[in-house]
Amino acid sequence: MQKRNLIILVILYTITTSFVPGGNGFYDSFFSAPATSNTKIVRIYPNPATSVINFEFDKSVESTNTIAIYSFYGKKMSEQRLSNNKVTFMLDDNYTRGLYVFQLRDQSGKLIESGKFQVSK
Repeated sequence: MQKRNLIILVILYTITTSFVPGGNGFYDSFFSAPATSNTKIVRIYPNPATSVINFEFDKSVESTNTIAIYSFYGKKMSEQRLSNNKVTFMLDDNYTRGLYVFQLRDQSGKLIESGKFQVSK
């Protein structure tokens, strides 16, 4: 148990020290939206989630975009192409309690927006 806590602390320390302003680290690009976009185009609810998570998109979001959910450790949990302005993911047993990150990407793979949400089961 102590070893697991130590590993978690090291990971959290690594992540938080990667948020240096102007840095180009992996976590900066993974967790933050592009600097050119200050307006949120994705709405997430409920947050925290228990069995489902809903994403609603601005009308400007194209249907060729994809949304992916990653665990806090970077494992891709789900991915779905947008079919309309709302996407719902069922949070099965693979989604344990914790933080998750979503990424909205265009057809070429460019990051449009990212954010995080919490699962509390």
